[in-house]
Amino acid sequence: MKNSERRYDIDWLRVIAIGLLLIYHVAIVFQPWALFIGFPQSNGSLQSLWIPMSMLNVWRIPLLFFVSGMGVYFAMRKRNWKQLVIERGRRILIPFVFGMLAIVPLHVFIWQAFYHQGLQYVTNMGHLWFLGNIFAYVLILLPLFYYLKKKGKGRFYLFLQKVWRHPLGLLTITVFFVFEAVVVQPDLYTLYAFTGHGFFMGFLAFLAGFLSMYCGEAFRQNVVKWRWAYLVSGIVLFGIRWMFFELKTPDYLMAVESNIWTFAVFGFGFRWLNKQGKVLGYLSQSAYPVYIVHMACLYAGAYLILPMEISLWMKFILVVLFTFAGSMMVYELMIRRLGILRVLFGLKMIRKVDNKANVRMQEPGLVAD
Repeated sequence: MKNSERRYDIDWLRVIAIGLLLIYHVAIVFQPWALFIGFPQSNGSLQSLWIPMSMLNVWRIPLLFFVSGMGVYFAMRKRNWKQLVIERGRRILIPFVFGMLAIVPLHVFIWQAFYHQGLQYVTNMGHLWFLGNIFAYVLILLPLFYYLKKKGKGRFYLFLQKVWRHPLGLLTITVFFVFEAVVVQPDLYTLYAFTGHGFFMGFLAFLAGFLSMYCGEAFRQNVVKWRWAYLVSGIVLFGIRWMFFELKTPDYLMAVESNIWTFAVFGFGFRWLNKQGKVLGYLSQSAYPVYIVHMACLYAGAYLILPMEISLWMKFILVVLFTFAGSMMVYELMIRRLGILRVLFGLKMIRKVDNKANVRMQEPGLVAD
């Protein structure tokens, strides 16, 4: 892969993953346990949603950590370690702190109003725990990453290429995830936020994402070639989990299923999505701010729509549409156009060219440069 080559397939996968994340969070509102994890809860439940949610939940967060690790690899190609820390601080740490102080309290206010509680200003990471983890991984892994960059195509690089070209080579990644699940023994494998399991699993996925780009074409060729095998294997493992384990297989099997689904998604994404376009350019830039503000829009949509006398499915559809539309409007009308908000949401400033036209600098968002 050339240094100047841009991977539009990775941009697409990030956009799709964040879109699925929004839908998943809306679906939580219609589950009987939504209140217990701090979501507004509808009076009735759409428990049939839990089947596709459970399939998605096992790989949606690992995929984002994988992609974030890939993004750091691309960012390192043109930065030294000091520049990378400063850049990741601007792109991740500033939005993380601002989000804890301003965005998370906003949707907490809406939650308090929904349940007729007294309004109190509460700061916490909320859904932004993901950003805190990523910044921690960057700092922890920085020495290793730049050591590998310095070594170039050394022994480890050649070893990875040899192993990951083998049909079963990517199972070496899965071994580490299985080991993590067995050692940590999470209460629930798919409970990632604010857990040691979520931190260590994310660490492994982030590192694996970096190494998948570091090793050149080996990872891409493997997942593309065997994408159908990964997909069928994922379906089979999910079918076993659904029919025989009531969607709760042992953690080591859950780790295997998670990786298999992730490889399948990368395989089909790398095969079909490496295409540039205006739609991708816009969505790629908006994805990060949308991720940050979507919970406030979701809670606002639930506050307004759940009391309506309409069917549960119609409520679900309306909350989904409200969340997407509200998040995009906040981005388009405010974040994208105001310099200070661009900084606070991790976007680059607009620069002027010849004092006549504004040219927006490309900023792929959360995971790539």
